[in-house]
Amino acid sequence: MPWYLYLALKQLFPTGRVFPFFTFMSGLGVAVGVALLVVTTSIMGGFGHGIRGMIVDTQGEIQVVSPTLIDHPIALVERLEQVPGIAGATPFARGVVMLQYHNKPDFPEIQGVDLARVGKVIPFERYLVAGSLDDLDDDSILVSAQLARGMGMQLGSEVEIYSPLMLEKMKQDEILLPRGVRIAGIFEIGHQHLDRRMIIAPLRLMQELYGLGPTVHGISVRLKPGVDEFVLARQLNETLPAGLQALTWFESAADFQSVIRFEKYMVFFLLAFIVVVAALSIMSSLLISVVRKTREIGLLGALGGKPRQVAACFCAQGFFLGVTGTAAGLLLAWLVISFRNDIVRVLARFTVGEDVFQQFYGFVNLPSHTTGSDLATIIVGAIVASTLAGLLPAWRAAQLKPVEALRSE
Repeated sequence: MPWYLYLALKQLFPTGRVFPFFTFMSGLGVAVGVALLVVTTSIMGGFGHGIRGMIVDTQGEIQVVSPTLIDHPIALVERLEQVPGIAGATPFARGVVMLQYHNKPDFPEIQGVDLARVGKVIPFERYLVAGSLDDLDDDSILVSAQLARGMGMQLGSEVEIYSPLMLEKMKQDEILLPRGVRIAGIFEIGHQHLDRRMIIAPLRLMQELYGLGPTVHGISVRLKPGVDEFVLARQLNETLPAGLQALTWFESAADFQSVIRFEKYMVFFLLAFIVVVAALSIMSSLLISVVRKTREIGLLGALGGKPRQVAACFCAQGFFLGVTGTAAGLLLAWLVISFRNDIVRVLARFTVGEDVFQQFYGFVNLPSHTTGSDLATIIVGAIVASTLAGLLPAWRAAQLKPVEALRSE
């Protein structure tokens, strides 16, 4: 080991001192900054990853849509299923209706699905908390859990659906009665927006409610594992007939996803200042060390130490502090992420209660998803910032003349 690296380690970890105060406090600053960055990016990434899973589970990785209605949807589905990388496809139609139960109205979103094909793309049975898909027919629907609780509906309840087609019929002096249907199942996806007001209906019932005839609004596509949806969407857009467009799950929810990503980057940017402050703390401590050890630095020069070697000694101290602080921060972040749900439950219990917390914030269990790129950025950034913090003290030490340094009092 070069002497200047050995000297850097001895200054950070002097013999006979288990926890040197300077080393501990400087490393603690880096550790706290790294831990906060890892935890926040992991939680924000967890929300984004969880929402991505919910979107994909309810509409597939890709949706083929058109500004107008899509004719001959079954032929298009069969064509899409022949494309390599596509596991299945199913037509859908969606809109908004008025649902009435015991003279209590609500205005949920409704999505019509092809019962014969939807299982290839959307695993609704995974989210059912009551009822069965086998009971779903043209005279029944599935409703979201929060919608059912809010309106007092139960499995088997009879409800009435009012569609926009009724208004069109009234313009033509025709009367269209509301459609009576039965609640065949209740589902809960886990996303507050989807669970609040959502109805799943057979495609034929949806086409009847909206007067679509044999047409649909789009095709949901499920990909095989390992297939990149963005690449496949570009390939589909090159081969689809004019007027049809393939959108990925991200593009379908671009506004919502952009908000999540913007919040993640802003939180990352703000918390990065903690690492910067820790690096400035290391810099100030090393500058004080240079002033206090001026004569020792002069002695190193008198013994033949080159200025760049003396400078490397202080840069190495910043590097070692960055490495140890980052390692401690990763360990601390792992502990916090491992017990994150227990921490949230304690906070909820001692503030507003778990039920109220779930109602207003939409979660009690925090999601977590850490990407390798985020982790690499944090690790490299923390170590580089700590190493750069030693540059100014290193330059100051390298500028000292041995004769003048030895005369220093």
